[in-house]
Amino acid sequence: MPHTLAKNLSLIAAIDLGSNSFHMVVAKAHHTEIRILERLGEKVQLAAGIDEARMLSEEAMVRGLECLKRFAQLINGMPAGAVRIVGTNALREARNRNEFIQRAEAILGHPVEVISGREEARLIYLGVSHTLADTPGKRLVADIGGGSTEFIIGQRFEPLLRESLQMGCVSFTQRYFRDGKITPARYAQAYTAARLELMSIENALHRLTWDEAIGSSGTIRAIGAAIKAAGLGNGEVNADGLAWVKRKLFKLGETDKIDFDGVKPDRRAIFPAGMAILEAIFDALELQRMDHCDGALREGVLFDLLGRHHHEDVRERTLNSLMERYHVDQGQAARVERKALHAFDQVAKAWGLEEGNWRDLLGWAAKIHEIGLDIAHYHYHKHGAYLIEHSDLSGFSREDQQMMALLVRGHRRNIPKDKFAELGDEGVKLLRLCVLLRFAILFHHIRGTQQMPKVQLQAADNSLDVAFPAGWLEQNQLTQADFANEAEWLARVNFVLSVR
Repeated sequence: MPHTLAKNLSLIAAIDLGSNSFHMVVAKAHHTEIRILERLGEKVQLAAGIDEARMLSEEAMVRGLECLKRFAQLINGMPAGAVRIVGTNALREARNRNEFIQRAEAILGHPVEVISGREEARLIYLGVSHTLADTPGKRLVADIGGGSTEFIIGQRFEPLLRESLQMGCVSFTQRYFRDGKITPARYAQAYTAARLELMSIENALHRLTWDEAIGSSGTIRAIGAAIKAAGLGNGEVNADGLAWVKRKLFKLGETDKIDFDGVKPDRRAIFPAGMAILEAIFDALELQRMDHCDGALREGVLFDLLGRHHHEDVRERTLNSLMERYHVDQGQAARVERKALHAFDQVAKAWGLEEGNWRDLLGWAAKIHEIGLDIAHYHYHKHGAYLIEHSDLSGFSREDQQMMALLVRGHRRNIPKDKFAELGDEGVKLLRLCVLLRFAILFHHIRGTQQMPKVQLQAADNSLDVAFPAGWLEQNQLTQADFANEAEWLARVNFVLSVR
């Protein structure tokens, strides 16, 4: 379910479908500032419902959906584009995530985006940087989630490095502390597994260096609270406090017996796993102290949403960077984009494309349809599609990237109709965008700034009628041949192109 942007926002909301908990924040937006009005959070433990075949159980789905029914009451009536809902590691991992997403969207009335680990890291840093004081030094931010842990080094509001590792307090609990028993041997296994994960990124983190370490998750807040209750700190996590908490855990021996002040009962079961991960982080990165910050993913989502409405859309920067990296002919890309969007505006109503972000998708694909040329001319549309689908593109959801990739894959020669068909009703609309993109590219087949004629488009379900000025096609036989050939390609996907 693609989304669109609401105009003149007053209320905005962000929902974080985490692997451990679901969280929602509702805020009042004023220019580039937000004021939080409401916070809700419920422990759902979605990750605990994923089996060895990576299938999300019905029980876990129901836990999540029941929570979303309560969240929905606060966002009823909010316009499209005022609410952003992001899914993280559990939904990245679950093979049947689309079933959950469809049921969630039916409850909430807004699209659910599954974001990559690095996009999650970017949004976490955005939330942290807007919550803490604006200082000139570099920050290391760590966020231990239910299924993954994100690391970011950034300066002021700009992330310099973003990483996501497959370790979290719910997944490690399932693996090492499932029955609630806490032993030195089990703890050592969890700690070692975390250290092995960290080996892939610790050198890169050390090379960048940082001036302060910040933790932005409930796990780090809970451990800091336990350390404070022991008189070993003021809410921060420190090395001495970690050692004391670990010794206490071994003495207790069971998660049910955890009685640290400040640690909620519903966090006891996942507390040892979070401790093992955090101790591994401290040792791998040679930390002595980590302060906690309340701002995290959901606050980052709010600020990112606000930026989209105030011409600070990170997605535009991402695409411009991609075009520069792959040496795209920017003049040609701009010409194709303008023509594609002009064509879209003529047929959007007839093709049912007025609601959603279909126009944005078409414009994005037009900008970057030639990035594959930097790899090789042969099958460059396939190279481009691969790069788009598998790159870390800041600001874009996985669904956005998959749709852009499919448009680029289908922009020339044979259209992969089975791939479009897999998307159901959205695939029908995406195929129509693909037809418009191909039209715009053909229209500017001859590169350059030569004057091109105005054309009139008329659309029906599976047809597009293109009317050139009288006599123009006869005088421009290359274009005439291009469109005759294009009609044959489109006929293969049961689409009728008429050119006159």
